[in-house]
Amino acid sequence: MKFRQPFLYTFLLISILFASSCKPHKSLPIYGMRDTKAIKNSDGSAGVDTVYQTIPAFKLLNQDSVYITNEHFKNKIYIADFFFTSCNTICPIMHRNLKKIYGKFADNPDVMFLSHTIDFKYDTPSRLKTYARKLGVDGPKWQFVYGPKDTVYGLATKSYLVSVEADSTDKQGYVHQGYLVLIDKDRRIRGAYDGTNPEQVAQLEKDIPVLLAEDKK
Repeated sequence: MKFRQPFLYTFLLISILFASSCKPHKSLPIYGMRDTKAIKNSDGSAGVDTVYQTIPAFKLLNQDSVYITNEHFKNKIYIADFFFTSCNTICPIMHRNLKKIYGKFADNPDVMFLSHTIDFKYDTPSRLKTYARKLGVDGPKWQFVYGPKDTVYGLATKSYLVSVEADSTDKQGYVHQGYLVLIDKDRRIRGAYDGTNPEQVAQLEKDIPVLLAEDKK
């Protein structure tokens, strides 16, 4: 697989995240596009509220050939990524690293994992099932999902801000970034980490409890 220049906004997102990770913090930043809307305060005065980019509603087939939606992740935080089962470059590395995170939070019901295949031709649910079993994480906590190309690629590039594309000139047919994207209970992006970089994966492990603690304040 060859690598291409990542999207500019993704590069900036990761750069800001990595810089902020060097400083102690009690809460994580919120990434993605944002807008403002006029609101009325409790005292009747006018105010302005920030509206953050969120992951939209989705419906995808999982490894058990069952449709799952964003409702499966309601009141959960989760780590999302994009991969394909026949990938022999970055995918095995990022999923081995992610499995370590999975093991750390295996008993925490508030943390889930969501892996989207970008191979819309080959990675049927049965293939995903075999992959999950081989990885040793076959269960409801880590969902592996399949969907139409436009749906999955749209989620990747527009919602999770991860570069994904089919490429007939690549020997494996696909080019994608190996980011692990941390999503909060309000479906907002709170971090993105290179799943092949041990330092960034270690930072993800540290950031998950920070995000979980936000709801307890």
